[in-house]
Amino acid sequence: MILEKALEEQSILTNSKKMAPIAKENTANAKHFNKIKGQLLDPLAMDLANKIQWEYLNSISINDSDPYPIAITGQGPPILLLHGFDSSFLEFRRLVPFLSKNHKLLIPDLFGFGFCPRPREANYCLDQMVLHLNAVLDQFAAEKPVGLIGASMGGALAMELARHHPQKVNRLLLLSPAGLTGGAMPIPRPLDQLGVWFLKQRFVRKALCRKAFADPINNVGPPEEQIASFHLNVTDWGRSLAAFARNGGLANCGNPLPTQPLHVIWGAQDKILSQTQKQESINLLVHHFEELEDCGHLPHIDNPKAVAERWLSLSINVQ
Repeated sequence: MILEKALEEQSILTNSKKMAPIAKENTANAKHFNKIKGQLLDPLAMDLANKIQWEYLNSISINDSDPYPIAITGQGPPILLLHGFDSSFLEFRRLVPFLSKNHKLLIPDLFGFGFCPRPREANYCLDQMVLHLNAVLDQFAAEKPVGLIGASMGGALAMELARHHPQKVNRLLLLSPAGLTGGAMPIPRPLDQLGVWFLKQRFVRKALCRKAFADPINNVGPPEEQIASFHLNVTDWGRSLAAFARNGGLANCGNPLPTQPLHVIWGAQDKILSQTQKQESINLLVHHFEELEDCGHLPHIDNPKAVAERWLSLSINVQ
């Protein structure tokens, strides 16, 4: 897969259909989201859900049913926040209040994830995800470089975006990044479908949600479990996830390191990444990392204040 070829193919698909002037809020995913967002139990999640904008993205939206969700809030130098695997923009609900006073926050659902449309013509792979994020930057942060905060798989994607478009990114903060090392492991049919079925099971979602926290006994309840599964009924959730698995997901995105300033925070109690994965990433990153105590795989959930303070301290003298 070559990024330039993917861009050309996407442009052909986009230009083959003329955008109709239909209200973005009336498209299928927007209507579904607006119907269910009032059910959110977490007030921070509800507040962030109300910041969602549905936007047609040049070179990405294929037709008039393809606006993409982006939560936009705050004022100041822009930050693009990238969530993890099979998650959504709601993952950053606890971090937003600590950063929005000093920064304009752009929080899209990643291509093929969250509440995004799932075009049947699309290829659910790394290149397409980078193209999608580049379109977001062109549309909402074209005037100055942005900061990048990437969590879990979003950390690997942040590295790729920074390398492909170095002029658009001024610094990176990765939170328990996954996919920095190792090789792609495509999952063939029918195992891809079996994996999707398994991942949708309620007991699996609950177990994974609890495993992501440092202290699930005290910090995981109905609001957290709800958010972990809130996007599962989006049209073609399973089809796009299976396609992503067949393409091998994200792997080996950490080498070479991008040229921009980079810092990594690991949760000391991370139970999602294996010690081997973590050590391989540490060997790659050398001096660019630290551990936060009392944090699991989601430092921005377990200790958002510390993550925000680290970002603000790293921002000094970086324009």
